[in-house]
Amino acid sequence: GLRMPQFDLNEIDAKIKLMKRTAGELARAGENFPAIARNIVRISAGIKMLEINISDVVELETPD
Repeated sequence: GLRMPQFDLNEIDAKIKLMKRTAGELARAGENFPAIARNIVRISAGIKMLEINISDVVELETPD
């Protein structure tokens, strides 16, 4: 039968956090560049969706 691919949610979560940090750095670097500012808003919205899908699940699964 079909097998679901294995993936590491913690690794994916770490990459999402890196994307968020990088987007923030680009936002600051492109403050005076309107096209960068507009696109960072869009990119940040996409990253937020990834956080909702993955990062929130990882936080729920991580024991205190």
